[in-house]
Amino acid sequence: MNKHHFNNAKTVLAFATGLFCFLPASLQAQKKQDTLTSGNPIFQGWYADPEATIINRQYWIYPTYSAAYNDQVFFDAFSSTDLVHWTKHDRILDTVNVKWAKRAVWAPAIVQKGNKYFLFFGANDIQNNQQYGGIGVAVADKPEGPFKDYLGKPLIDQFHNGAQPIDQFVFKDKDGKYYIIYGGWRHCNIARLKDDFTGFIPFEDGTTFKEITPDNYVEGPLMFMRNNKYYFMWSEGGWTGPNYSVAYAIGDSPFGPFKRVGKILQQDTTVATGAGHHSVIHAANSDNWYIVYHRRPRGDRAANHRVTCIERMYFDQDGLIKPVTITFKGVPAQKLSR
Repeated sequence: MNKHHFNNAKTVLAFATGLFCFLPASLQAQKKQDTLTSGNPIFQGWYADPEATIINRQYWIYPTYSAAYNDQVFFDAFSSTDLVHWTKHDRILDTVNVKWAKRAVWAPAIVQKGNKYFLFFGANDIQNNQQYGGIGVAVADKPEGPFKDYLGKPLIDQFHNGAQPIDQFVFKDKDGKYYIIYGGWRHCNIARLKDDFTGFIPFEDGTTFKEITPDNYVEGPLMFMRNNKYYFMWSEGGWTGPNYSVAYAIGDSPFGPFKRVGKILQQDTTVATGAGHHSVIHAANSDNWYIVYHRRPRGDRAANHRVTCIERMYFDQDGLIKPVTITFKGVPAQKLSR
């Protein structure tokens, strides 16, 4: 090929590459389908603190809209049948419908109970017991909302055991009891929820909030069961920094005791920084486990520039979680069995 033809070929290639950025979303989706992997981030936009789950044979992700606190006043959700193609559901909850929530709504947790869907969320970023806000609950008839305030007030509006009322996760135990596990400022509490989620059932010793804080805990708790063991996970480090990461412990009950095993998700500076605040998806009747988390694009230090990503999560023969490798590729397409 002579130099003239080579330059023309480079021009055509550059034009075609640039043109892809302007293709209709349907054609870009086809390009993604051809790759058969999700890619990371899995959808566009600044989103963090993802709550991932399976509802009605679909994957769902409920993240924080990552923006300045005064702009962070709504939630979007995303659904998929295969982990590769995601449908955005705009503003499933807006503080217009939660009169006490004014700013900083984040880290939602979703629970399906009967024919209703309950969305737990933190709001207002309260710094002491004199400020109004905390953890609230919204309800809807569909997983995509619209969600409306359920209680007309926060479910938890005070600091208990030093835990800021944020970053809630709702865990259903094998006996059918529901627990809320939550807390910032390096303290984590567990409390048993009433069956209608309107309040709490005290424990036998008369207390309502028990502290289960493990070593190095900062925020973002999560719990799941595998082989009759309770896996308790959390985020460590500072959420705006490169040392944000995920660690875990294993216990015999939701109350522990939980001794830190180690860190399983953290940055790889060749890929991204600040990988943390995650959730876990497990496809029933399979050994497919996924970790959904947020991270920062490499070289980007803006506090709210966080994106949602997914990787496979594996266990060794002793039931310990293997360190997760963060990637640009993501995970292969995986439809849910019926």
